[in-house]
Amino acid sequence: MRALEQRGLADRLLAHAQTHSECEFRWAGERHRFSYGELSGNRHFVYPQPLLVTDLVHAYADRAGGDIRFGIRDVELHGIDTDRPSVSYTDPATGERTRVDCDAIAGCDGARGVTRTYLGERATVARHDYGIGWLALLAEAPPSSDCVVFGIHPRGFAAHMARSPEVTRYYLECPPGDDPENWPHERVWSELRARLAVAGAPPLTEGRLIEKRVLDMHNYVVEPMSRGRLYLAGDAAHLAAPIAAKGMNLALHDALFLGDALVAYCGSGNDSDLSGYSEACLPRVWQYEEFSQWLSELLHGTSSGDPFKAGIAGARLRRILRSPAAAAAFAEIYIGTGAGS
Repeated sequence: MRALEQRGLADRLLAHAQTHSECEFRWAGERHRFSYGELSGNRHFVYPQPLLVTDLVHAYADRAGGDIRFGIRDVELHGIDTDRPSVSYTDPATGERTRVDCDAIAGCDGARGVTRTYLGERATVARHDYGIGWLALLAEAPPSSDCVVFGIHPRGFAAHMARSPEVTRYYLECPPGDDPENWPHERVWSELRARLAVAGAPPLTEGRLIEKRVLDMHNYVVEPMSRGRLYLAGDAAHLAAPIAAKGMNLALHDALFLGDALVAYCGSGNDSDLSGYSEACLPRVWQYEEFSQWLSELLHGTSSGDPFKAGIAGARLRRILRSPAAAAAFAEIYIGTGAGS
């Protein structure tokens, strides 16, 4: 948010986004509010990602006169180890091949894109599979809480996250690779009620499910994030499972750092930030990957069927809730303001 605001890209977001400064853990039949805003001095902004993408496209294409070409196919990179790389693609309207000569190439084409395949053999991909799935749900229903809710339950993890005054995001832990059709309307709401039920909590506001898909939880990191004049950003370079909700923040950090480095290079020929791009970004990436794994063990230990993992999860949660030092450390990385984060 701070970075977007500094660049004049946050006007609509600031005008419409909800803000949160607390979350709630529901565990062992009790509610535990956690005021990370009070501890860190910062808050979260809740804004649907498609709206942010729309805002950024508008700022680039309409306000700045940028050139965006949608729907291109068969992308290939050329000369990335030279000072004049290029990109070629098939034009969707004419079927002709088009070539764009570049000073640098940003690979922002996601986990299934082509750019990271050009890093070559020197690149490594570190991967971690959690062995769990999340059933991701969008419900046409007003939020049932004023904050993010984490339900830690022997039947499986559950979560409640407001998306707008009319739409709520829910998650339910499920087997990896599960079929969303195994989760009809009544089963979904029955499990949400069971896993998020605690004394004193208002009942869930139910509604039509407008999205239902299974996410297999895994992380990966590509090292290095660059080769020659090719620089990967976002999911092309790393994936942080939604467990810690850091994916979009990491992608924005990459993009804004890379943008500043390109301005310096194209404006004055200074390529020091471009040369150090991967080394500058990876510490933050690994910080969030570690937090994702740590938080996963806290959220899923109770439902693991392993008494040891369940005990460790309980110990971690009690420490966060009872130790001011542990609470401050958790708040710092949860809100993303810690050194190196």
